[in-house]
Amino acid sequence: MTTSHMNGHVTESDGGGSGGGESNQEEPQQWHREMAVDCPGDLGARTLPVRRSAQLERIRQHQEDLRRRREEDGRNRQELDLNASIRLKKLSQNPKVGIDNPTFDPIEDTPFYTHLEELLMSLKQVQHCLSDAQSQEDVELVLQLVQKTDFQKAFNIHNAVAQHMNRPSPPFPHTDRAQGLAQEVQSMVYNSQHKEGLELNTLLSSPHVQAVLLAHDCVAEQEMQLEPLTPDDHCETLTQWGGETVKIVCIEKARDIPLGATVRNDMDSVIISRIVKGGAAERSGLLHEGDEVLEINGVEIRGKDVNEVFDILADMHGNLTFILIPSPQTKPPPIKETVVHVKAHFDYDPSDDPYVPCRELGLCFQKGDILHIISQDDPNWWQAYRDGDEDNQPLAGLVPGKSFQQQREAMKQTIEEDKEPEKSGKLWCAKKNKKKRKKLLYNSKQNDDYDNEEILTYEEMALYHQPANRKRPIALIGPPNCGQNELRQRLLSSEPDRFGGAVPHTTRNRRDVEVSGRDYHFVSRQAFDMDATAGKFIESGDFEKNLYGTSTDSVRQLINTGKICLLCLHTQSLKILRNSDLKPYIIFIAPPSQERLRALLAKESKNPKPEELRDIIEKAREMEQNFGHLFDAAIVNTDQDKAYQELLRLINKLDTEPQWVPSSWLR
Repeated sequence: MTTSHMNGHVTESDGGGSGGGESNQEEPQQWHREMAVDCPGDLGARTLPVRRSAQLERIRQHQEDLRRRREEDGRNRQELDLNASIRLKKLSQNPKVGIDNPTFDPIEDTPFYTHLEELLMSLKQVQHCLSDAQSQEDVELVLQLVQKTDFQKAFNIHNAVAQHMNRPSPPFPHTDRAQGLAQEVQSMVYNSQHKEGLELNTLLSSPHVQAVLLAHDCVAEQEMQLEPLTPDDHCETLTQWGGETVKIVCIEKARDIPLGATVRNDMDSVIISRIVKGGAAERSGLLHEGDEVLEINGVEIRGKDVNEVFDILADMHGNLTFILIPSPQTKPPPIKETVVHVKAHFDYDPSDDPYVPCRELGLCFQKGDILHIISQDDPNWWQAYRDGDEDNQPLAGLVPGKSFQQQREAMKQTIEEDKEPEKSGKLWCAKKNKKKRKKLLYNSKQNDDYDNEEILTYEEMALYHQPANRKRPIALIGPPNCGQNELRQRLLSSEPDRFGGAVPHTTRNRRDVEVSGRDYHFVSRQAFDMDATAGKFIESGDFEKNLYGTSTDSVRQLINTGKICLLCLHTQSLKILRNSDLKPYIIFIAPPSQERLRALLAKESKNPKPEELRDIIEKAREMEQNFGHLFDAAIVNTDQDKAYQELLRLINKLDTEPQWVPSSWLR
């Protein structure tokens, strides 16, 4: 089975359903899993008018041919049987013998019971003519069934439907140019010397005949011309075609609005495999997944490849009339789905994805992009819009579903581990430094997700506008010597009434010039260890045998004063900060190129070695790769003044524009 998207051609190998699967690596062929048909409210369906359309006329003619063929075959068989059977010959010579059974009468002579009384009378007559008790008992059971209320209701419904189906339709006009044909005839007989020609010319020239022809052309033009369909005038009707129940669907397709449906091949059939949000098909509600397409605007579709279907529909615009075999699988009526907003935690390019069912509909995105998920009907392939691109993206795009993405990434990791059973040893620790540094302490339980390799997919988001009296803390993240500490200090110095720093905790003794609660919160080692175990510190460490830490309570106290708290943190501290109720805004300060970084550090009288510069850039790359999904913004520090102005712009924007935050923060 192959499927394809009617927007273009893709070279794919055979196989693959909506959920993907391993592709055949042999010689590539021109295949599609799905192909989108590039033919551009809850809309109720209405039936077509009683008049015959051209499609209905073809169906009616086809049915009439089948009926004549069956009648001829039946007469031939009847004549053959009568000539071959002597007993039947004798019965035909004596038609009065036996009981007439209307069941075996020709179809046109079959009695049509319009009243229950007629049916009951016929059953009683049959019962009286039967001799054995068993047959009479069987007829009695049928009589009891006919007298039941449910049967009588069903009988009345059957009669009403049968009468409606047998009602003759008005004739379909052959032309809407009767006046033009009359003028042509008049010009042909104008110089005729025959009496009949002169009489015909006089008749056609009479005002009454001209009025009749004009009225005919007006009515015929309305009958033959399809009415322009507005979005609320999409329509469908059911009928019979070659012994199959088909539906005729009319949809208006504008040039700038795609149809929004994908099709696939199933043997000779062309099946609708997906209805895409935003297209004319989804708006009409008349095309459904699993419907088989027989014709489009009079062009036969069955037996054609999906690429041929794409070529046929490429130039079709305006009113599209589909003849379909309805899907055998009935689905409940669609309900209005709630849009889910997610932040992508990975990069995705559909051109590099062998599993995407329809590459033309694949939606490309990068880590950090906001996606609006509007349909999760297919759990493996969601339909989404990228934030900010709704106006430029008429159709929803396909993105991997969360569980599907997790499964295939887990499989990929397993395959890579099997290929490399023994990884070469590599130390990811920093070089030893004689200078004493604070040693970070981490709660192992709270950092399990960082110790284990997470499969990052999506995070549900919601818009949040910070209150005027409760500012979000600003966390600056970056490798050493990238300027985040300098930027923080510049903000604190330039606007001390607006920005502030959280008062840290320490176990060292207070100095004479220090004030508890202003310079530090001085606590005992036992109290510090208890708070660390309880997870109250965003980050903590030791320096010269004394413990230091920044607690969430200290940050909260500063926020309650109306100031913006500025933090410079390690990446490992982000999870604790994000799991609190502080709603931080995290900005990544990235280094520029190696040469530019050397020049910036030279202004600070620093002369780093080339390998040290490479270590800074590599460290930044690792931080972005492992923690980039947690960043709200990034600034490349090519110039301190420009970086400061950009940082100030991002902070000011929090007061004027709502920002996307994890929806769990707002619950």
